[in-house]
Parts: sequence; structure tokens; C-alpha cells
Amino acid sequence: MVRLILLTAPIGSTLGGIAAGRIFAWCLRQWWDDQPTGSTKNDQQEEEINAKIGKRKKSKKAGATASSGSSFDGILSLQQAFHSAIKTKEGTVALRTVSAVVLILGFMIGSSFTRYCWLLRWDLSSPSIIAKVRTRDGNIITVDDYREAYWWLRDNTPEDARVMAWWDYGYQISAIANRTTIADGNTWNHEHIALLGKTLTTDLDEGWSIARHLADYLLLWGGGGGDDLAKSPHLARIANSVYRDHCPDDPTCRVFGFLDREGTPSAMMGRSLLYRLHSHKLKPGVEAPADKFEEVYRSKYGKVRIYKILGVDEESKKWVRENYQCDAPGSWFCPGQYPPGLSEILSKKKDFSQLEDFNKRRQSGDDDEYTKKYFEDLHDPNKAKQKVLEKERRMKFEAAAAMKDGSSRSPAEEADYQELIKKVYNTWDDTDDTTRMWQLISSNNVVELKAWLDVEPHKAFIRSKDGRGPMFWAFEQRNEEITKLLMKAGVPHTDRDSLGMTPGELLEGEPTRGQ
Repeated sequence: MVRLILLTAPIGSTLGGIAAGRIFAWCLRQWWDDQPTGSTKNDQQEEEINAKIGKRKKSKKAGATASSGSSFDGILSLQQAFHSAIKTKEGTVALRTVSAVVLILGFMIGSSFTRYCWLLRWDLSSPSIIAKVRTRDGNIITVDDYREAYWWLRDNTPEDARVMAWWDYGYQISAIANRTTIADGNTWNHEHIALLGKTLTTDLDEGWSIARHLADYLLLWGGGGGDDLAKSPHLARIANSVYRDHCPDDPTCRVFGFLDREGTPSAMMGRSLLYRLHSHKLKPGVEAPADKFEEVYRSKYGKVRIYKILGVDEESKKWVRENYQCDAPGSWFCPGQYPPGLSEILSKKKDFSQLEDFNKRRQSGDDDEYTKKYFEDLHDPNKAKQKVLEKERRMKFEAAAAMKDGSSRSPAEEADYQELIKKVYNTWDDTDDTTRMWQLISSNNVVELKAWLDVEPHKAFIRSKDGRGPMFWAFEQRNEEITKLLMKAGVPHTDRDSLGMTPGELLEGEPTRGQ
């Protein structure tokens, strides 16, 4: 967007200046034009209008249609009346009043716009990787996380290290860290960007199996705002444009994203490599497997995290090094080649063609169904999202039903999960999660509650500072559907809060306390 502003600024300034200049000149003419000159000019205009009306009357006599002639004569009559009105003293006063108002408003808007431009120039002129921000206590600090992370790469990684990151940061990695990046801002190959997007947004195991053939390190932007997790739905959508099995029957990839404003991830996002590394040890139960990734650097304010990819395929690394070629010795254009280890995943890709690509003739039937579904989902995004979420819930239910014990976790994973539940259940505190849970239950938002518990089932066991939790609030609201949902998740209904009350006693008319 900054590049777009810089490119269009001269054109916009020129056109805006022409418009403003003509308006300014018109306003001045209302005050400084000589009255005789103005009258002569108005008289000439009036004579021209009368001549046109005369011609229209002659054409009507010659057989022209009355309807078209009368409508045109009406416009000319209004124009004649307007010119006659502005010739009067009252008309002159009105025009001068309008011009004065326009000049005053133009001065006020122009002054405000000028101040805004001078302020904006500091933002556009300052390095984008260094920023000054104000903390909650009012102090101003300098956030230099990004540059320091690139310096760490430069000073602590081998010279031949390859760094995987989303292509927005490719130039910074190559210029500041002096390391090879998988993609940068000049990567025109849409299929390559889609492979990078698929690596980051697919399941962690599959993402790791792709990354180990391409890179040695993985760099992520975190810390909220416009970080990698915030833009990840776009990454998934780009990946799906080439790898159609990424989000089956979901062209806009609505199944990958956030479920609410609190940032609760969908099930697919929760399984993704990007989410697991982005939220590693920051959210309960979210950790990157120690046999696949090692966190080697975290910036001062958590804006950048760097992981070392374990189990890098040395054969693929050697193959790429030995088969590196450009179109000419010393040329800047080096298309690159993928190692044989990625042949299986590459066999699933479908080359993407822009709808606006007029240099390539589209054959009948090419991606017609995909394009149709894509625009249908764009037209009604809520319907598309609900459809894919319902499909994913149904698949999870069927998979759980197929298991004898109703659980798809391994014994070790089940033990870790039970330990997490115990920790959550024994922590009594008023948090954002308890507030959100109370709001969902009190508003009977079953759909969103189910979606949240699909991703983080342990949240069903949270308890507020007074010892109450979801089961208490479900009984308090006398909500049978949510009560059954919580009981199915294993939440007990016999525990007591800080006052010694059980959820069942709330149905007997005992006094209750709000969240």
C-alpha cells in the first residue's frame, strides 16, 4: 500500500490541483469580474440559449417528436431562467456568498490536510522495522525487535543457512541478515508462494515434512497486530488456489481462521504449523514438538521468533546446491528447482491463472467451478464459514465415534491432556476466558461455544475467582443444551464454589452472584 501511495501521489496531486485551481478561480471571478463584462457575457449566453430554443421550435414544425423536443426545451428554459436570475442583484449576492463559503471551507480543509501530510511524512520516511510506541503507563519505547532478529541470524547462523519466512520479509532477511530466503518481494511465481503458504498453514507434521527439504531456520512475526497469525487466513487462501486439497470444497478457505474477536482459532488453524509455533508455550497446551523444532531466538518484545528446523534433509540441501542454475552466468534471474524429495507434494498442485491474465487464453471449463464457488463464498462469507465449520464438526464426531474409547489421543497425549485439565480446574481466577465463557452461556450462543470447545476442550473446566465455572452458569441460566454439552465433555456438576454451593442448588432458588 505504501508503494501504491508513492506511485499514485504525483497523479493524484496533479488532478487534485487542477480541480482546486478551477474552483478557486471561479470563486475569485464572483468578486473581481467587472459587471459590464459579466453582463455582456450573460447576454451572449442568453442569446445562444434563445437561438437553441428557436431551432428546436423549427425542428418541431418540421416533424420532430414532441416528447423529445419538449424535454430538451425544458432544460434550455431552466438554463435561461438560471442565467436571468444570476444577472439580478440578489443573484450576485447569492453567488458571492457561495464563493465565500467555498473559500473558507477550502482554507480550513486545506490547512488540516497540510498538517496531516506533514505528520504522515514522518511515518512514510521512517524505517518500517523500527518503531516508537507508547506503553500503558505512558512511557515511550523504541521497538527494534525486527532488526535485532535479523542481526541474530547474521551472527549466529552458518553463511549457507536458508531461512523460511513469509515473503513480506524476504528483502529484509537477505539485506540485513545476509542469509538466503525462500521467497522475497520479487517472487513472481504464484505457485511458489502457494507452496510457502501451504507449509505454514497445513498441519504441523505435513508442514515440517515440506520445510525440512527447503530451509534450515523458520522465522515468524508475532506480537499481535499485523503479525503472521493475523494474515494467515490469506496465506491459507493462496495455498488453496494451487493445492485444492488444502481446503476441500472451500475456495475462500473459511475453515482456516479465527472464530471470534477474541482470536480463538478454528480447528484447522489450531493444528497448523504456524499457530503451533506462533503460540508455542504462550497458550495453555500449545507447544511445538521438540523433535521437529527448536526455538533458538525470541526478540525482546516477542515480535519475532526464530526456530531451527530439526531433521533437515541433507540430501535435498545437497541436490539444490549442486543443481543451482541461472539463465546465464552471473545473471540475476535464477528460477531455481525443487529437490526430488518434494515431488509427491508438487504432484498435487494445479497451476494458477489470474482471471485478469489477458496474455493467456482461457480454455472453456478451466477452473469454472472453482471460480463460481469462490465468488459465491465471497458474496456470503458467513454462510460459507458456517458450512465448513459444521462439516469439520461432523468429521470430528464421526472420527470420535469410530474409536472404541471415543478418544483419538495416544496414552501419552491423554495423560498430558488430563494434567492440563487438572491445572485449569484448580486455578480460580477472573480472566478473559471466564468472562467470555460467561457471556456465551448467558447469551445462549451454543454455536460459538461448540466451536471454541472443539479447538480448546479444556476451556470447559475453567473457573472464576468465586469458584464457579461453565456448569454453574449453565444451571443458573437453566440451559439444558449447554448443560448436556458440558456433561458430555466431562465437567462435573457436584463441585462447590467458594460459598459451598453446587450447580444444582442454583435451581432451588438460592441467591446467586453474577460473574
